[in-house]
Amino acid sequence: MPNFYTDNDDIRFLFKHIDLGVLASLCEEDFKFASQFDYAPASAAEAIRNYALVLDSLGRLSAEFIAPRAEQTDREGNTLNPDGTVSYAKGIAESLDKLAKADCLGFTLPHRFGGLNFPNLVYSMAIEIVSRADASLMNIFGLQGIAETINAFADEQIKQKYLHDFSAGKVTGAMVLTEPDAGSDLQAVKLRAFQDNTGNWFLHGVKRFITNGCGEVLLVLARSEPDRSGGLGLSLFVCDRGPTVHIRRLEDKLGIHGSPTCEIFFDNTPSRLIGERQRGLVTYVMALMNGARIGIAGQSLGIAEAAYRVARDYAASRKQFGVAIEKLPAVRDMLIDMKIALEAGRALLYETSRVVDHNIAVEKKLEFNPPAEKEQLKPLKEQSRRLNRLASMLTPMSKYFCSEMANRVAYDSIQVLGGSGYMRDYAVERHARDARITTIYEGTSQLQIVAAVRGVCSGACEKYLADLTQQSYDPELEDLIAKLAEGTEQLKNAVAFVKQQGAEYMDLYGRPLVDIAINLIIGYLFCDQASSKVALEVLIEDMAGATNGQKILMKKRKALIARRFITKNAPQIVALSQLICSGDKSAFTDFAALIGPVPEQQ
Repeated sequence: MPNFYTDNDDIRFLFKHIDLGVLASLCEEDFKFASQFDYAPASAAEAIRNYALVLDSLGRLSAEFIAPRAEQTDREGNTLNPDGTVSYAKGIAESLDKLAKADCLGFTLPHRFGGLNFPNLVYSMAIEIVSRADASLMNIFGLQGIAETINAFADEQIKQKYLHDFSAGKVTGAMVLTEPDAGSDLQAVKLRAFQDNTGNWFLHGVKRFITNGCGEVLLVLARSEPDRSGGLGLSLFVCDRGPTVHIRRLEDKLGIHGSPTCEIFFDNTPSRLIGERQRGLVTYVMALMNGARIGIAGQSLGIAEAAYRVARDYAASRKQFGVAIEKLPAVRDMLIDMKIALEAGRALLYETSRVVDHNIAVEKKLEFNPPAEKEQLKPLKEQSRRLNRLASMLTPMSKYFCSEMANRVAYDSIQVLGGSGYMRDYAVERHARDARITTIYEGTSQLQIVAAVRGVCSGACEKYLADLTQQSYDPELEDLIAKLAEGTEQLKNAVAFVKQQGAEYMDLYGRPLVDIAINLIIGYLFCDQASSKVALEVLIEDMAGATNGQKILMKKRKALIARRFITKNAPQIVALSQLICSGDKSAFTDFAALIGPVPEQQ
C-alpha cells in the first residue's frame, strides 16, 4: 500500500537519528500529563510510538486519498458563491474531513484542548508529507499556527472558545495580515480597530491576499491606535466569520489553486483583543510568522519531493539514444544535485524545528515554572537568549533555502521530462506552479535574507558553527571537517569586511553571506548524519543508480552525500567570500546609469 511516510528513507532515518525522546520530554513536561489525560504518553518510548503511528496514518492518507485528488483540485479550484461564501474544491473538502476523522489536526496544541501536543519537528514532517500529496491543502492544514498563537497569547476564555474546535477539525482559520497597500510592510496596515462605549472591539476595512480568508476563525492585524503610526499602533484580534465579513473576490492565481486566496471587507465586525494592545505586530504576529515560515519550508520540501520523484521515475524509464536518459552524464548529474538539495533542505528544516522546540520549552519554563534560585535562573535565561537568537536566524534560513530549492528542483524536473514536462500529462508543471509562491508569501526570499544576515553578522552563526565543530564525527570525514573549518574562516573574514562597510552594504551582500553560512551549517549536519549510529543499521536502495536490488548502508550513502555537498560548495564559498570583499558598491553609486530609465508600459 502506498505511504508517503514509509516510502521516504530520509524522513524515517531522521526520525530515528534526531533525539525525539528529549523533545518528547520537553513537550510533555517530563510526562506529567499522563496522570491527567488517558491519551497522553507516560514515557519517551510511548511518545515516539505515537509520533510514528500518526505519521504512518498521515502518510497512508496522503498517498491513498489526498494525492489522487490533487490534479482535479488544481483544475477545479474554489468557488465564490453569490452570498459571499466560498466553496472549497471537492478534493480539499473531502481531504479536510478525512484529516479530522483521522485525528491528524491539533498537532502542537496541548492535551487539555484535545491536541496531540507533538513537537514542531514532527509537525514539520507531517507538513512535508501532506504537501507532497497536495501543496494547496497544506495551506489549510498548515494554518494550525493560528491556534498556536491563540494558545500562546489569548486569555483563557478565548482559548476555550476556539481551541477544542481546532483540534477536532471543526473549524479552519486564516492569518489576516496583508492589505492592498501593506504587503511585506505590515507596519503600514490601516484596517481600523475601534471600541464602542462599553469597550467592545470592532474591525472595519479591507484585507487582501488572505490564504483561506473564508475560514471560520480569523486572526486580524489592525490599527487600534489611530494617532500612532508604525508597528506600535497595531494590535491583534480574533473574530468569527459572520454576516459582517464579506469575501469580495478570490484571486486568480498561477498555482496552489485548491487554496482560496481572498480579499475581505470587514464591515464593523465584532472581535476580541488577543493579548495586550500595541503588541500585535511586534510580538504576536512575529511569532505567528516564524511558525508560518517553518511551515512554508516544509511545504517546499513536499513539493520538491513530489517533483523529484516524477523526474527520477521518468529518467529511469525514458530511453533516448538507445539508453535510459539517467545514463546520460548531464541528466545523471542533475538528478544527483536535485536529490542532495532535497536532503540538504530537510536537514536544515528539521534542525531548525528541533531548535525551535527547545526554545519554546525554555521560554515556557521561564514563564510558568522558573527556578527559585538565582544560580539556576541565570543560566536558564542565558540559554533562552542563545536559543532565541539561533531560532531567529535558522527560521528565515530554512524558509529561504527550502523555497528556493523547491523552485530549482521543480524547474529541473520539467527539464528532465523535456517537452512532456511542459504538458499537463505529468504533474511536474503543477509542482512548478505551486512552488513559485513559496519564495513570496510569509516573507519573500529577500526579506528572509535580511532577517538571516543579522544572525550571520551578529555572532550567532559563528557561535553555532563553533558548537557544531565540537561534536563527534567519523574519522573518515576529517578532511571534510577541515574544509568546513576553512569555509568558516572565509565567512569570518567576509563578515569582518562587511561590518566595516555599514548596514547598507550588509544588506547588499546579504545573499552571498547567508548562502555561505547555510552551506557550512548543512555541511556539518550531513557529517553528523554520516556519523550516526542509526545510519549503521539502515539498509537502503542505492539511489545513485546501482544495479537493481543492490543495497547499501545509509551510513555509506550519507558519507557520499556529505563529501559531494561539501566538496562542490568549497570553491563556491571562496568565490562568494571574494565577491563580498570586493567592495563593489555600483548598485548604490551607478544605479541610474546601469539600469536606465523606467520603460513605458504599452
